[in-house]
Amino acid sequence: MSAVDKAKNKVEELAGKAKEKVGEATGDRDTQAEGQTDQAKGNLKQAGEKVKDAFKD
Repeated sequence: MSAVDKAKNKVEELAGKAKEKVGEATGDRDTQAEGQTDQAKGNLKQAGEKVKDAFKD
């Protein structure tokens, strides 16, 4: 996994956490759900990159 991909995936995950917290604070369930979705996307991408790395070795 390239360092750039790792960073992008982590940023997406952290942005999702922030968006979820904003949604919680404002009572906006849509924003909260979007944040959770963004976190899940980031985590899935990281898992996919790890699988790629496993097959490289």
